Amino acid sequence: MTEKQAEKLQLKIKKIKAALAADKRRWGGFYDDSSGRRYLPPQYYIKLEDWTGGLRYINWFYKNFPDDSGFPDFLFELAIILFKANKIERAEKTIFMAFCSNTYILDKFFGRPVIPMEKYQSSNIDVPEYLDDFSYSSKQKQFTHFSEWLAELASDKKFTEASGKFIEIQKLLLKEDDRELRSILLEKMRQLKREY
Repeated sequence: MTEKQAEKLQLKIKKIKAALAADKRRWGGFYDDSSGRRYLPPQYYIKLEDWTGGLRYINWFYKNFPDDSGFPDFLFELAIILFKANKIERAEKTIFMAFCSNTYILDKFFGRPVIPMEKYQSSNIDVPEYLDDFSYSSKQKQFTHFSEWLAELASDKKFTEASGKFIEIQKLLLKEDDRELRSILLEKMRQLKREY
């Protein structure tokens, strides 16, 4: 990356931060951000390989949007930054959250066939098509160490058991019509995410 390209990315981050600050002022200390600007900076931090700046942004994001579950690709970007910033435990949890948002994301990253499953999908972000424009791949040289770590994590007992349970619950939810039982299953999904 040239110095000029890096400056352009830094300027993009600066403009996004300024727009978010203006949004907060406009709404009296709260954010509206219906345009989703808050999800854009991580990709730029990754391109810049600015892990310290990226980590600061993640901390700012969760301080200001504590209940925001994010999107699969956004969460995946956060996991890359956390891994590169040596925040391994947080990276593991964030990868699991990305997986729960879209159970096909690891297959897509590793270049494996993305085969749709018959399961409950909580939204349109939990479908294979959502990842059509997913730009990260284990074949990219800059992600060699991250890919090795992620492959090891994905085959780890804790991850395989938790991800297996998550998909099992989604399959049960697809066929379950009883509202009370659905509530119990949905709570089990939330509990899996909390406890991972």
